[in-house]
Amino acid sequence: MKASELRGKSIEELEGQIADLKKEQFNLRFQGATAQLENTARVRQVRRDIARIQTVVNEKRASA
Repeated sequence: MKASELRGKSIEELEGQIADLKKEQFNLRFQGATAQLENTARVRQVRRDIARIQTVVNEKRASA
């Protein structure tokens, strides 16, 4: 997911994506705690995607 792709979306769509990624992050943490997590790199990727989307949302709010 690139920031340029995110800038074309509305704030509501981005907030929906954040909610989905936070659910995924919770599930990944739960899988890690129960030793069922297969792709450990996904935890980092999801965390960075959340931060990237939040940055774009903040940029959009600041410019509006």
